[in-house]
Amino acid sequence: MAHASALTTAIGCISGTSMDGIDVAVLTTDGDDRVETGPGRTYAYAPELKSRLSAFIRDPARAETDPLTALEADVTMAHTEAVMRFRDDVPAAAAASLVGLHGQTVWHNPAARFTRQLMDGTAAATRLGLPVVSRFRHADVAAGGQGAPLVPLFHRALVAHLPQPVMVLNWGGVGNVTYVDGADVLAFDTGPASALLDDWTSRHTGAAFDDGGRLAASGRVDAARLADLMADPYFALPPPKSLDRQHFKARAAIIDPLGAADGAATLAAFTIEATAAALLHAPRQPARWLVAGGGRLNGHMMERLAARLGVLVEPIERIGWDGDALEAHCFAYLAVRSLAGLPLSLPTTTGVAVAMTGGVVNRPLQRRDTI
Repeated sequence: MAHASALTTAIGCISGTSMDGIDVAVLTTDGDDRVETGPGRTYAYAPELKSRLSAFIRDPARAETDPLTALEADVTMAHTEAVMRFRDDVPAAAAASLVGLHGQTVWHNPAARFTRQLMDGTAAATRLGLPVVSRFRHADVAAGGQGAPLVPLFHRALVAHLPQPVMVLNWGGVGNVTYVDGADVLAFDTGPASALLDDWTSRHTGAAFDDGGRLAASGRVDAARLADLMADPYFALPPPKSLDRQHFKARAAIIDPLGAADGAATLAAFTIEATAAALLHAPRQPARWLVAGGGRLNGHMMERLAARLGVLVEPIERIGWDGDALEAHCFAYLAVRSLAGLPLSLPTTTGVAVAMTGGVVNRPLQRRDTI
């Protein structure tokens, strides 16, 4: 297996499925366990491009047949523009010799061995004047893996200096964990995180989310309905395993008769119990949990999880990470690994049969002056 050795400074760039911005960050790494994270920034999509992407994602299966030439060109331009602005805004980025451009996911269907992230790697490399790594998920999906999550090996590098085992939890719309115990890495989706609670809060109060968990904290948990929610067979399935954001939507309808506060309290408790159920699959019990994603800002759920687990539960900032730049940092790290021919995914993280390298390295084209 190839091994990285020299330190490389790389820029990572990604926009998630919420399309609330293009995240860019810089780090220096050997592609293994030496990681020095630098600053991150978020740059907004132009409203017109975001609107076009949103309309397309409502019919994402088109991505399997539609070349999307114009849309991909505009996404590529937006992401490279974000990287260029970042290089102007952040002095540390000037040292970068490599860029990891994840692109914009428009359709991910691993069951059909298909995934698509809009990004023209060669055009991006030529515009930026640097090698660009793109198509991070394709090799894993083509080999029968889920193509996600790709962050676990980055998590392993970041917690290498901590007492282990340790659990890294991401509370986004859906929850997922990375269990790290030395060289052993296990990753899977845990269940609901913020999606159900956000939808409930929006429907009942008009707010986009339960700020600080105050609505949930003011209600009472309906124990019978919580037990019904936890009866979903997903929790007993062995990992690696993954969920769609809508998986629990039909089952969660049982809380509809509840008032706003009690429903929020029950959904928050569902997230806590679903997260704790991850321990069914952990080889050893972690003594510490580090939490990323927007859910780390929900004080009520953070306190409830710590009480439920009886161990230290902290936001990832506690050990010096930037929770808002984590995924951008990850794709900078994976770009370095890709260039070195190191694996991006494992059987215990995506379900692929063997450890998989991945990513396509794109070099800038040589432009010739017209005579």
